[in-house]
Amino acid sequence: MRLFVAAICAALLLTAASPRAEVVAASPSAFSLSYRAEIAKSPDQVWSDLQRINRWWSAAHTYSGDASNLRLEPRAGGCWCERWGNRQSVEHARVVLVMEHEGVRTLRLIGGFGPLQEMGVTGVLTFTVSPHPNGANLALTYRVTGDPGLNLDALAAPVDGVMAGQFARLVQYSSGTLD
Repeated sequence: MRLFVAAICAALLLTAASPRAEVVAASPSAFSLSYRAEIAKSPDQVWSDLQRINRWWSAAHTYSGDASNLRLEPRAGGCWCERWGNRQSVEHARVVLVMEHEGVRTLRLIGGFGPLQEMGVTGVLTFTVSPHPNGANLALTYRVTGDPGLNLDALAAPVDGVMAGQFARLVQYSSGTLD
């Protein structure tokens, strides 16, 4: 019986620490994704980790194939950019907001990631780091809107797969478990 109770407790702890993700809404002209996790690190440390995208973003989801080419300038007008070679570069997103209010920090960017970029959609990516009794809450939302003829609802699941993977990598990196 003790072993059973210990296994249940371990499963509950693992579930509580695991990122939560979902497609919040999807229609032909829009979709919205949401991810949340609790991290046993200070909000200051999680905020700092978030800005080191070259350390947690997967190289498989870069144009150059090398995440070390990514940079994020955390200021309004700043660039989430990738530069490699002599003249190759891509702007993944533009920073439109960096704000702290009552201990909650928000980083907001506008950009269509990957194939969304050439579709002419508007993507709003928001990261929020807030205090939690055991460390920090980390949240990500990604809202994409565009022409209904794009059938964005069909893209919600594949984009969710990529973004959920990136969010999980950020949580692992900030938790010290990303290899």
